[in-house]
Amino acid sequence: MAIGESQMDDGGPTEDVEAKFGWRHTLGKITDDTTARWGLYIVAFVLVISAYTMVDSNLSRLTFGVLSDFTFAEAIPIFDHPERIPPPGEGESHLPPAFHADGSMAHPLGTDPTGRDYFTRIVYGAQVSVSVGIASTLIGFVGGTIIGSVSGFYGGKVDDFLMRIVETVYAIPPLILIIVFTVFVSGGSPDITYAILGVGITFIPVFARIIRSEVLSIREMDYIEAARASGVKRRNIILRHVIPNSIAPVLVYATLQIGVTILLVAGLSFLGYGAQPPTPDWGEMLNVSHGYMHANVWLSIWPGLAILVTIMGFNLFGDGLQDALDPRLED
Repeated sequence: MAIGESQMDDGGPTEDVEAKFGWRHTLGKITDDTTARWGLYIVAFVLVISAYTMVDSNLSRLTFGVLSDFTFAEAIPIFDHPERIPPPGEGESHLPPAFHADGSMAHPLGTDPTGRDYFTRIVYGAQVSVSVGIASTLIGFVGGTIIGSVSGFYGGKVDDFLMRIVETVYAIPPLILIIVFTVFVSGGSPDITYAILGVGITFIPVFARIIRSEVLSIREMDYIEAARASGVKRRNIILRHVIPNSIAPVLVYATLQIGVTILLVAGLSFLGYGAQPPTPDWGEMLNVSHGYMHANVWLSIWPGLAILVTIMGFNLFGDGLQDALDPRLED
């Protein structure tokens, strides 16, 4: 048998390499893990709901005024307008869930203190909570990746300067930093947009430290030295070689961090520094419901349960992604 002939049979080693790397391999390992698969299902479901509600709540803007906001929701019997407060006599406040003796199938999860359908507000609350969690994490991910890559690759004074800034921000308690930033930038009128920026900036140091530690080891690799010797510009080396080969642990951390971000933003809304009424948001709903614990305890249970399930989904998916991207677990 000629040398290399066995390697060419059935596709040879190329197919073996392709089978152990790439997004198909990663997705396959996630779906083979039961807990990670359930995490993927939860994340996919929440993302679909968030996308639907985001489109439906911005119909007027997307269709240039042809369709009004929440048209899709009002066309489906189980939904109602998530922000419209029923006129006196039309809606019933503090209505319990449908499975309760005093409940109604017209409102599966009951109604809030103003008579709005709670099921609709929980569903539309996913838009704010999930989109804010992803957007804040993305800001921290991009900013931290840029700073950490430049700092780790160039080293020296550049590394010292950037890391001193990162460590200064990292030393400030996150919640205090976010609240101060939100109040200062908003001029005393907190809004969810400022909360997104505040949370994203707070996460930049964490991502920067993670990717810097990866870059410090990658920059000494032979293929990086070969690229330097070939005259490749430093910027291209960072973009084409350093970042792609150091991004895996950052992606895993980002997935896990989305759940933390959702909880943090819900806490900001609970304190009044996030989404403002009448915007449906799980944290804001908890803020309103805590004053009605004796009148209707379900007002606190439903948004709390939504936050719990969503965070659990992202954590399970993140754990599965970590196992799938860890080369030490390869057969």
